[in-house]
Amino acid sequence: MTFLESVSSPADLRALSLAECEVYAKEIREDLVATISRTGGHLGPNLGVVELTFALHRVFESPADTILLDVGHQSYVHKYVTGRRDRFATLRQRGGLSGYPSREESEHDVIENSHASTSLSWADGIAKAHQLRGEDDRWVVAVIGDGALTGGVAWEALNTIAADDSRPPRKLVIVINDNGRSYAPTVGGMAAHLDSLRASNSYEKLLSWGKERLQQSGPPGRAAYTAMRGVKRGLRDMTADAQTGIFDELGLKYIGPVDGHDQEAVERALQLAKDFEGGPVVVHTVTRKGFGYGPAIEDEVDQFHAVGVIDPITGKSQPSTGRSWTSAFGDAITDLARGREDIVAITAAMLDPVGLSGFRDEFPERVFDVGIAEQHAVASAAGLSYGGLHPVVCLYATFMNRAFDQVLMDVALHRQGVTFVLDRAGVTGPDGASHHGIWDMALLQAVPGLRLAAPRDAERLVEELGEAVGVEDAPTVVRFSRGKVGTEISHLRRTDDGADVLAEVPEGLSADVLIVSVGALADRALAVRQRLADAGIGATVVDPRWALPVPESVQSMAQVHRLAAVIEDGIRTGGIGSRLRQELRADDSTVGVVELGVPDVFLPQGTREEVLDYAGLTVEAMTEQILSRLPRTP
Repeated sequence: MTFLESVSSPADLRALSLAECEVYAKEIREDLVATISRTGGHLGPNLGVVELTFALHRVFESPADTILLDVGHQSYVHKYVTGRRDRFATLRQRGGLSGYPSREESEHDVIENSHASTSLSWADGIAKAHQLRGEDDRWVVAVIGDGALTGGVAWEALNTIAADDSRPPRKLVIVINDNGRSYAPTVGGMAAHLDSLRASNSYEKLLSWGKERLQQSGPPGRAAYTAMRGVKRGLRDMTADAQTGIFDELGLKYIGPVDGHDQEAVERALQLAKDFEGGPVVVHTVTRKGFGYGPAIEDEVDQFHAVGVIDPITGKSQPSTGRSWTSAFGDAITDLARGREDIVAITAAMLDPVGLSGFRDEFPERVFDVGIAEQHAVASAAGLSYGGLHPVVCLYATFMNRAFDQVLMDVALHRQGVTFVLDRAGVTGPDGASHHGIWDMALLQAVPGLRLAAPRDAERLVEELGEAVGVEDAPTVVRFSRGKVGTEISHLRRTDDGADVLAEVPEGLSADVLIVSVGALADRALAVRQRLADAGIGATVVDPRWALPVPESVQSMAQVHRLAAVIEDGIRTGGIGSRLRQELRADDSTVGVVELGVPDVFLPQGTREEVLDYAGLTVEAMTEQILSRLPRTP
């Protein structure tokens, strides 16, 4: 029986020797490569935390001790250890194993949101709760990456944790998983500081000194005993007194840097942190993404941070067919920048994933990666705009949630011309609830003066991005989907205020339904029109192009139909359909509105098609909803 088969709990792992753990680590890495090559997922991060995860579960006792994994994409090894290995064939599939921690799966999982930098705040709160409830035997361990430490909320938490003077001190350990990267190499002052600590290597030097003394002392005896006491005393002194830059200045005790792939060393460091009775301790481990898998190590872009289906031997992915929305945007923004020297780009640790690599190569001085700091990115963009430039802030749609206040109060209130490009908008698929980009339209329609475009194809993306960067006194947003761009969908005519009529009422039928198609669902809107026509119901299809505010021409068209149906891949509560309803009500219109959007729930994982089906956005389901809501003729 392999260790993969025999280890189904942290207790089983604690029963293994270090030599057996080494074999188990090899088995897990091989199994990760074999499994993720079929399902896709976060391969590099998990290959890099095998020994660290083992050490955490051998020194601490989850779930009595709470282990918090920041971001959570590195939780696969944790899932192996906590008894979920047999479900990995279903990873990131509908009804299968989540690619992030999930409370439904295990009592060992806590944080599900997969948005970076929040683990330290969770740890602070849980540790306080333990203390107030008299649970003084329970530890809280937060594992946070060097990339996540670039996020502002992490430093807000560190400020609070460092100021804690409670007695007895709360039992809190912060483990830095330092692999020098988020998606790409980590940027900023914190990264430079960790580099300097890594270079000092004081902890590892002391361990090496101790091992040499032991080897020189010969058989166990007085010399060996003295050498070991010296090592232990040195480690204890480091924990209590070492001057370690920013952590010391904050008042946090620091152990490190530790080789994160030396399980014995990591366990020793964690045990020292656990034994220290003077307050929170930082344990700095140095790991390498993709460790143990040659193709990942050799990948200079992101070391297989996230992969699709790949060849497990070579690491090569299947040939891509079709053009992605992201690449279409990347080409468009680079082309615009050639003609406008004032255009600059900002991203939050996701330069390549949002399509800015070409822009960076051509205009390196005009692209700014601020780390995982969306709020700072947006406020800084306001300053860039005030300084005479036109910033384009490029984020995943789900991460725009974090910067809403800055959009509202720093950009819109000050009437700064800033363009926001939201990749992965709408239903995204296998990454689950927190990665679907379904909240942006509902949130952003509350921002005065903001305009939002949702292109239906690549041609409209280029067109609408050009219009967006032409606005210099208000925020503009261009949102688009994940995956491949469909075929071009031409329009019959364009209204004076920029809306595109894609299809008129079929000859011989009445103007019964106005279908308002927002973004990449235009092909479905046209299919719904055809189904309605087959049922004897006439429908017009219009793409507003600029969905916020709703063009007046769309409002006027709605009033000459019996019903308006708005198809959008954002939440329908407060979405574009809701906005159209408000505008029609303000005009005393009696035209009804059917809001065909995403329900106000956290959507599950699955393929994009499966999740759209779950949300009721199939052609069949939308047609039925329209027919059921269509007013009866007198």
